[in-house]
Amino acid sequence: MHPFLLATIGGGLVGVAAVMMMALNGRIAGVSGILTGVFTQRAGERVWRLLFVLGIVLGGSLPPLLNADFKAPLPGTGLLLAVIGGLLVGFGTGLGSGCTSGHGICGIARFSKRSLLATIIFMTAGVITVAILRLTTGS
Repeated sequence: MHPFLLATIGGGLVGVAAVMMMALNGRIAGVSGILTGVFTQRAGERVWRLLFVLGIVLGGSLPPLLNADFKAPLPGTGLLLAVIGGLLVGFGTGLGSGCTSGHGICGIARFSKRSLLATIIFMTAGVITVAILRLTTGS
């Protein structure tokens, strides 16, 4: 199956999940907030949050199970830089009071000016980071 089609299906599923989360639970499907709540909320709140995160992990593990030829994209910068980048993203989601799913998908869909600004900032930062990495690594 063509990668564009796979990405379109995946994006549609994310959108449906965000709508279902709001319609059925009255909550925004912001992954960073849901993940944080696994560790900070009372026991009754932890179960659905843990299941949500587990669904993301299991969903990400399906492509190689469904297609033996699937090759996961790996960062070309090495494990240490990937871990540092992940930690910086985690810090940024705390600083920005949300992540790409909370601001970029749910917030923009609700016409939130704050989410629009946050999305513009983190997308710009991502583009600049990729440009710098490509200049320094020659990729």
